[in-house]
Amino acid sequence: MSHVIRPATEAELPAVGALIAQSFDDLEQNRSLVPDPQSRLRVMSGFFTLLTEHAPLCGKVDVIDAPAGGLAAAAVWFDRTHEMPEIPHYDERLAALAGEWLPHFHALDELFDKHHPVEPHWHLAFLAVHPDHQSRGLGGALMDSTHQDLGGTAAYLEATNEDNIRLYRRYGYTDMMPFDIRMPDDTPFYRMWRA
Repeated sequence: MSHVIRPATEAELPAVGALIAQSFDDLEQNRSLVPDPQSRLRVMSGFFTLLTEHAPLCGKVDVIDAPAGGLAAAAVWFDRTHEMPEIPHYDERLAALAGEWLPHFHALDELFDKHHPVEPHWHLAFLAVHPDHQSRGLGGALMDSTHQDLGGTAAYLEATNEDNIRLYRRYGYTDMMPFDIRMPDDTPFYRMWRA
């Protein structure tokens, strides 16, 4: 089955942030960032929206529509083949979103900055499929679409668990060294590269 992939509109970017938060809600990494289950979805939706709204300026946001309306899946990419502009007022906006969990987000930013590859590449920041639409090939379709556009340009991502490590390996990603990078509370991320 072929899936229609299209760029997200500017008005849809908050919905993309919410979709990412919902599809990542059971991940250990989201629980590490916002331990309170009552606040997690709200805070993470805001955080993912903050990053997603920046992507069209220096990358892209692709989506697949759900048959009954809304979004079924999204991919947020950043073009790191050249210097990436800063997110305007990032620190203030993050502080307003994260509240008491701001140190967790600072630790995440430090971890990712320290281990981000310097070689030119496109960064798959988020690949999210709504829980109602998983296991239908939507994530793979989103990756294939961008991989074809990239030609010979490399791609990079941080995976979160064994299931998505397996998925990314199927689409040509290999483990980087160091592979396993960890937050101060020992929550892992896994660095992967597609040459």
